[in-house]
Amino acid sequence: MTRVLSFLYGIIAYAVFLVAFLYAIIFVGNIASLGSITFPKVIDSGTTGSFMQSLLINACLLSVFALQHSVMARPAFKKWWTTIVSPAIERSTYVLLSSLALLLLYWKWQPMTDVVWKADGVVANILTVLYYLGWLIVFFSTFMINHFDLFGLKQVYNNMKGIQPGPGQFRVNWFYKIVRHPIMLGFIIAFWSAPVMTVGHLVFTATSTLYILIAVKFLEERDLMKAHPVEYAAYKKNVPMLFPFLKSKK
Repeated sequence: MTRVLSFLYGIIAYAVFLVAFLYAIIFVGNIASLGSITFPKVIDSGTTGSFMQSLLINACLLSVFALQHSVMARPAFKKWWTTIVSPAIERSTYVLLSSLALLLLYWKWQPMTDVVWKADGVVANILTVLYYLGWLIVFFSTFMINHFDLFGLKQVYNNMKGIQPGPGQFRVNWFYKIVRHPIMLGFIIAFWSAPVMTVGHLVFTATSTLYILIAVKFLEERDLMKAHPVEYAAYKKNVPMLFPFLKSKK
């Protein structure tokens, strides 16, 4: 029964993630409606408050996500955390809390609607295409490693079937042959590809990009080097971290 409940918990966590992920496309893209469907909140909708109040609230919301996302992903935290929760649901719990942090951000985000830039015509169309391309890169990149492992489904399924987890394998394929972190590259492309960039959108984009750069360089890369010292060291020499075709590989 405990294994079945853990599996159901993993399914629920994954469902919440799907809602949060799909709504991110709506929220960041400032898509207020699709046909007859009107969305309750996007990045530039809502009551506008004072600049400093909005900036402070938005900074707090971004910090909640960044701290949760970074701290819970560290091996030291996982080692401690799995003394409290079952290792089978550790990843699902991480995914669930990350998704809830995103939903909180969507809900409480304060619009800052002064326009930084506005593109028209062909340029706007190109930016729109790049926006959706960025999200597609994110989505497909998850399957180029192990989508179901990344979001906790494999762990709860193996636990239900009584299958012991094997050692993590280091492998490089598809987008990962071009950059070491294509998921993060996809996010950066999507966040910056805005035909209309408001102050609030720029705060979200610039802060998220800075977080990605810091977290990848100083946290995730360090953990990967510890987990796969020989393979990852060779990988770093041959493949850029985030941006394709750069001469610097580190």
